[in-house]
Amino acid sequence: MASDSGASETSSTPDMTGRRVLITGANSGIGKETATALASMGASVTVTARDRAKGEAARDEIRLRSGSTDVELGSLDLASLASVREFASWFLDSHDRLDVLINNAGVITSSRRETSDGFEEMFGVNHLGHFVLTNELVDLLIDSAPARVVILSSVAHRFSPRGLRFDDLQ
Repeated sequence: MASDSGASETSSTPDMTGRRVLITGANSGIGKETATALASMGASVTVTARDRAKGEAARDEIRLRSGSTDVELGSLDLASLASVREFASWFLDSHDRLDVLINNAGVITSSRRETSDGFEEMFGVNHLGHFVLTNELVDLLIDSAPARVVILSSVAHRFSPRGLRFDDLQ
């Protein structure tokens, strides 16, 4: 696909009918395009966003562009482990399977900020939040086998003037 490809330009698309897909951070960018493509292929898609209004707008756009009404929104703030656990509990209560978990959401900050749990924000959101979410959902993924976990990442850590210090992740 070209670098400016959209969801409608995918090729060799498998039939995703009956598959449940969860995508974090799907209110823009790669997450929204991925959700649109998978919904177009017949998947039942759950998208998440920390901002409910932006999430609702994205969900509605994904439904319109994909032609699927089987796209739902869940509120999730990966900067709060309580929010992660609350979302996971809701998801487990609402769904009997999870075929694909796409850990897509992420932040890049230029100044030091902390999550509500006291972790450096980029580490907390981009790694810890997804780690806890995946662990909360792992039994459902196993029960839905063959299931997949897809992790999108960034090279932003390479731009730190001090480098990544594993002895001080704060």
